[in-house]
Amino acid sequence: MFDDNILKTGSNEMELVDFRILKQGKDAIYEGIYGVNVAKVKEIIKMPNLTELPGVPDYIEGIFDLRGVVIPVINLAKWMQIEEPKEAILKPRVIIAEFSNIFIGFIVHEAKRIRRINWKDIEPANFAGSAGTGTLDKSKITGVTRIENDDVLLILDLESIVEELGIYQPKMEVEVGDIHKFSGVALILDDSLTARRLVSEALTKMGLRVVEAKDGVEGLEKLNDLYSMYKDDLEDNLRVIISDVEMPQMDGFHFAANVKDDKRFTNIPIIFNSSLSNEFSEIHGKDAGGDVFLTKFNATEFYSAVSRVIESRKKYIS
Repeated sequence: MFDDNILKTGSNEMELVDFRILKQGKDAIYEGIYGVNVAKVKEIIKMPNLTELPGVPDYIEGIFDLRGVVIPVINLAKWMQIEEPKEAILKPRVIIAEFSNIFIGFIVHEAKRIRRINWKDIEPANFAGSAGTGTLDKSKITGVTRIENDDVLLILDLESIVEELGIYQPKMEVEVGDIHKFSGVALILDDSLTARRLVSEALTKMGLRVVEAKDGVEGLEKLNDLYSMYKDDLEDNLRVIISDVEMPQMDGFHFAANVKDDKRFTNIPIIFNSSLSNEFSEIHGKDAGGDVFLTKFNATEFYSAVSRVIESRKKYIS
């Protein structure tokens, strides 16, 4: 289990589960090096006995029961259309991840270790692919970082992968009559393209113009751009900031602390919208200056929280 051992969020470091996917080449075996945020991982187990499902894609290996919870299992290599080496050289493990109370298993060829990486050492995924990545496109990669021997580790966006697989399909839809309408701007920060799209669509339905950033560093840049545009009227125009917590370069807690320390932005409400769902994260969210801490993705709670902080701010301004 990983929940009780999550790195103290706000330390400007993240912990990654380093795992490998091997590809059988013509004359050699290539090793793809990947990582997923420990905060998304519930546990890593040996390959269980699976029950096959009829009529599903071949990359869905089957299901199994884990302490009373039925979990579908995805073979990442097959999904990436990578030709796997002979089973004799593999040390398969299943990474169990959770998304909005949905558990999904991912078969990997080897789970190496837990790595602690400084956010500043994580770079955007500006690459065209490599021998070990198969058909994986860079929209499924939230960042890259260099490890020993100058190897490159690719950080996977599991949420976008499972959404594409059709197993986990987060929605931000509620009855139209339940959506309050506002004018102004909302700034959203999230390293996941899937999450940014969902939040952006929801805020647009509320009448807000959306400005997006993929991490805390870019979020501060966008915030300064908005100040240059609105000057002292910024508080009357920027209604709310919606921020993820775990992001490369600068996490959401560090971003919020910077915002609250700047007198130009102190009064702008911040809502954390994160896949982290532990009490520790909620406490640190409040300490960093967040007004609300939400767990992705509950549409009713999201719309309610955004409406509440905007209405509260309007009363404060008037």
